[in-house]
Amino acid sequence: MDLFDDIPERALAWHRAGAGAVLATVMQTWGSAPRRVGSQLAVSGAGEMAGSVSGGCVEGAVVLEALEALEDGKPRVLEYGVSDDDAFAVGLACGGTIRVLVEPIGAAMPEPLLEELVAARAARRPVAYVVPPEGGERELVSEGFEERFRMDRSGLEEDGQTFVCIFNPPLRLFVVGAVHIAQALVPMARIAGFDPVVIDPRDSFATKERFPDTALHADWPDEVLPRLGLDSRVALVLLTHDPKIDDPALELALESECFYIGALGSSRTHAKRLTRLGEGGATPDQLARIHGPVGLDIGAAGPAEIAVSILAEMVRVLRKGA
Repeated sequence: MDLFDDIPERALAWHRAGAGAVLATVMQTWGSAPRRVGSQLAVSGAGEMAGSVSGGCVEGAVVLEALEALEDGKPRVLEYGVSDDDAFAVGLACGGTIRVLVEPIGAAMPEPLLEELVAARAARRPVAYVVPPEGGERELVSEGFEERFRMDRSGLEEDGQTFVCIFNPPLRLFVVGAVHIAQALVPMARIAGFDPVVIDPRDSFATKERFPDTALHADWPDEVLPRLGLDSRVALVLLTHDPKIDDPALELALESECFYIGALGSSRTHAKRLTRLGEGGATPDQLARIHGPVGLDIGAAGPAEIAVSILAEMVRVLRKGA
């Protein structure tokens, strides 16, 4: 799991180790707040941090509040804005305002509830963490928030008091083709919050030396992908230029819910690819899902710049749609 997407797991580990842990979650934002609603910061009893609730503006103040919450066992809601003396003192000068929910684990947020959340994430099952008005019992819900799951949108309900934090399965990137571009794309995608997997049946390509700390599969993609699962939190990028490797993977992807499909190749290569797949039974709507030539047209030159263009297109599709 990626460093930037394991906040609940970190909090649970700290709590189980006896260090104590607190989860801080952005509940609301106004103006140019640097993090979206649902962003989280975990704080251990030793003051260790994972994640963030701002661009670094208020983290120090939130950590102090978190440590106090760990001592008294009480949750609290913090608000920082550019016009507040407190907020200005801690550096929130971006013009925005944020409200942050601070919850000590074991007191405000029961340990079994956090364990259930971590288990749901491991099983790639979307859940909503529902925090009712003060005094109500927190719960995890798998149904009734389908629109929020689809939009990946946390926030307050219509009553203005009940907070719903959406936990969709962590993002994954499946790269077919352990080529030079993949060597640049994998670490970039990891920084952006994707859990990358590299697939290549060819000897000497998918090696630990070329892809350290990365899940590797030296098998044909049409054998691997059904085992891994192509759900709506998966981006698939094909980089081999070899139809006998890429096309079977594309056929599976076109029948799946993966949010992004990108395939390397020139416009001429892509046109031939579409013809082959169409002759194999793919519909025009399915073929339109393939981003090819892969990546945003930024005039990229060289593997690293091509990787930047691919990652940028993946994020654009994730956040703004195809």
